[in-house]
Amino acid sequence: MTTTSVTEATRERLASFLWQHLLLFISLFIMTFGVALCVRSNLGSSVISTIPFVMALAGETDKAPGLTIGEYTYIMNFILVLLQIMVLRRKFEPMQLFQLVIGFLFGFLLDINMLLSSSLACDSLISQICVQLSGCFVLAFGIAMEIRCGSVTMPGEGLPAAISKATGRPFAKVKIIVDISLVVIAVILGYIFFAKWLWNVVGIGTLIAMLLVGILVKLFNPHMKWFDRTLAFRPGFRRYLYGLARFLYHRH
Repeated sequence: MTTTSVTEATRERLASFLWQHLLLFISLFIMTFGVALCVRSNLGSSVISTIPFVMALAGETDKAPGLTIGEYTYIMNFILVLLQIMVLRRKFEPMQLFQLVIGFLFGFLLDINMLLSSSLACDSLISQICVQLSGCFVLAFGIAMEIRCGSVTMPGEGLPAAISKATGRPFAKVKIIVDISLVVIAVILGYIFFAKWLWNVVGIGTLIAMLLVGILVKLFNPHMKWFDRTLAFRPGFRRYLYGLARFLYHRH
């Protein structure tokens, strides 16, 4: 293989990598917007945000460090990756450490979307239900996109995947157990910090999200071929990415 063909192949891989992770970034933005809507509904947040939500509320009352829900999300994602390492030990693939980057982006984008949705007022049960259902719909759509990006899994899926790999138990069953565990921990933290069940954190909306999001993802999946074509990117944008890849390649 000639030097020119090797360089061209390197550029193509870099361009593909950039496009793949740009779409991943967009999918994470959509996912976190869905999570923010669930939080704003005050009917109960999505499973992945229950613990960070409790901790952020505790921080607002000086009962815990005053971090944002996004910052607490990143801390929780870091712990989830650490647990994966403990479960898999030598079988843990170093590439999966990229979950830390994904987890950081998820927390960062969640804070942005919490800010963007700060003016959203749910002052009636109807508005709460509508916002909660909208959040589930948007979250499921973002997950359907994220899965197709083909990067490493989110830490929330990485831990049950690691446990499933180590124990041989079905991923779906392990995922349910992990999700229930996160919710139970959030309830316990609510009693520790506020001596009560925080229904705006773990409520009927949480149960709706647990049941509905998975169903919606399955419904979206057969209709995501357009995203697969987008992921392959078209010639016009390919040339643009080649230019960007060439610039980055020559800088190094």
